[in-house]
Amino acid sequence: MTRRAVVLSLLTGLFLAATSPAQATGYRYWSFWDRTGTAWTYATQGPSTAVPADGDVQGFRFAVSEDSADATTPRGPASFGTICAHTPAQDGRKRVALVLDFGTAADAPAGERPPARRTECAVISPDATTAEALAAGAKPLRYDTNALLCAIAGYPRTGCGEQVTGKEQQARPDGDAAAARGSDGGPSVGLLAGLAAIGALGAAAVWRTRRRRNAP
Repeated sequence: MTRRAVVLSLLTGLFLAATSPAQATGYRYWSFWDRTGTAWTYATQGPSTAVPADGDVQGFRFAVSEDSADATTPRGPASFGTICAHTPAQDGRKRVALVLDFGTAADAPAGERPPARRTECAVISPDATTAEALAAGAKPLRYDTNALLCAIAGYPRTGCGEQVTGKEQQARPDGDAAAARGSDGGPSVGLLAGLAAIGALGAAAVWRTRRRRNAP
């Protein structure tokens, strides 16, 4: 192989490495969220132990994510006043607003289609847990043997926290794909860095070739 072919092969390999997305492993599951002010925060307890207060807003999002830092928040409005507007307060009971986001087709298990996002106003006893709020407004629920929440309102029909590789997930939900490209929709930082490295190596190769030719 000629020196030029070796350089071109190296540059091509670097370009592909810079532009190919990492095939990270994620998990397909229902994440659980608390509404604090106007923002979602990842819940620090599971729904079977969390005890919401009257007027709380809690959300669930079905998606593929690597961990809690990568998890996708529920979409759409999440105002207690709006969700529970037509559910009057009752003595000795509490109202908890639930946001149920079934995710996108990209995150759905094979052969399934996510239902439309919906909200519920659960009326439960003062000491009831979030799991009981779900049972009051989003049956049927499905849990695994370790009490992991697998399905809300019957979705998905099968599976529970299974691993999903980057190749299996066709697209990121919401604006995640655009974020990966860059906030302005342009090329990603990885792509630009890869192109810069290729340019630097190419210039170095040309310089070395010219130096050899001009050497006495």
